[in-house]
Amino acid sequence: MAQRALPNPYADYDKSLATGYFDAAGRLTPEFTQRLNNKIRELLQQMERGLKSADPHDCTAYTGWTGIALLYLHLYDVYGDPGYLQVAHEYVKKSLRCMTRRSITFLCGDAGPLAVAAVVYHKLQDQKQAEDCIIRLLHLYKVDPRVPDELLYGRMGYLSALVFVNKHFGEEKIPQSHIQQVCEAVVASGESLAKKRNFTAKSPLMYEWYQEYYVGAAHGLAGIYYYLMQPGFGVSQVKLHNTVKPSVDYVCQLKFPSGNYPPCIGDTRDLLVHWCHGAPGVIYMLLQAYKVFGEQQYLNDALQCAEVIWQHGLLKKGYGLCHGTAGNAYAFLALYNLTQNMKYLYRACKFAEWCLSYGQHGCRTPDTPFSLFEGMAGTIYFLADLLVPTKAKFPAFEL
Repeated sequence: MAQRALPNPYADYDKSLATGYFDAAGRLTPEFTQRLNNKIRELLQQMERGLKSADPHDCTAYTGWTGIALLYLHLYDVYGDPGYLQVAHEYVKKSLRCMTRRSITFLCGDAGPLAVAAVVYHKLQDQKQAEDCIIRLLHLYKVDPRVPDELLYGRMGYLSALVFVNKHFGEEKIPQSHIQQVCEAVVASGESLAKKRNFTAKSPLMYEWYQEYYVGAAHGLAGIYYYLMQPGFGVSQVKLHNTVKPSVDYVCQLKFPSGNYPPCIGDTRDLLVHWCHGAPGVIYMLLQAYKVFGEQQYLNDALQCAEVIWQHGLLKKGYGLCHGTAGNAYAFLALYNLTQNMKYLYRACKFAEWCLSYGQHGCRTPDTPFSLFEGMAGTIYFLADLLVPTKAKFPAFEL
């Protein structure tokens, strides 16, 4: 882990150290807010210049135009400036012109452009266009046994788009039955693979992606179980307790002595501390299990994840969401919002402070340096989210 991260130079939480960032109620100080706002403006200008040379045909939320539209939609929600909504609209139009026609997910497929477009049109009061996008989104789903189940390319990635629409519309635009149908397909697929590969006694569910049993949030078990444990997604109490819970417990047993998790089952190298692979993604599964089942051990494991992230989370890979410092900081905000422990808000602020020196740590430049999930747009998204920490949620994933 240590070789993939830069040493954390910051002192850990102490009440006296925190006063420069937030008050006793967890409200950010005017000075720190100003620093965040200034950096957001500065990075936005840099990003816009950089996007002039971005791939014109990438429609995705992960590395393409939908991700930029989602950033501007978020800035509109945070600041209320209609100018941001107009920019989101421009990027939405770009993304709808170059759909993948392959994948059905929010992050890497066509559900992302359609879901974000539906919400942007809804906020622009263009209900006809919004409805059109929702109909197209519903028609994307085919019961295809070859579709994987994970978040980036599979059924859960489609589900996240459906939930995104309902959240932003504030009503059930996507019928509950449709969400339940997707969840049931994911459970059936996991049960089938567990039987086929003799996992059932240890884990009633099992999932693979490209012949590997991935563990993390992006391609693996943690991301899938996080969604299966959500209330109102139609997984029955019996299935939840008899099938999902023992499968979650199996993931818990994969924990390294450090408190981190392997990228795949059977991988003994304790290297990656990313949202996509490792503790910063697994923590969401643990926190959801704690909320649903109430067992202290899940919270203890989540607190251990936070220690790993604090020690080894300032990544050499950069400042992004998927495998970068901003994505890792969201784990602290998730813990803060569950526990109200100021230590985790402080840690998120310190990781934000690291991001305020964007580009000055000798980190690697990502393949798509201005995108939402690999590059600068994701860092801007996080800095804007931190302005109201109690509302912060990892984009296109956390509910």
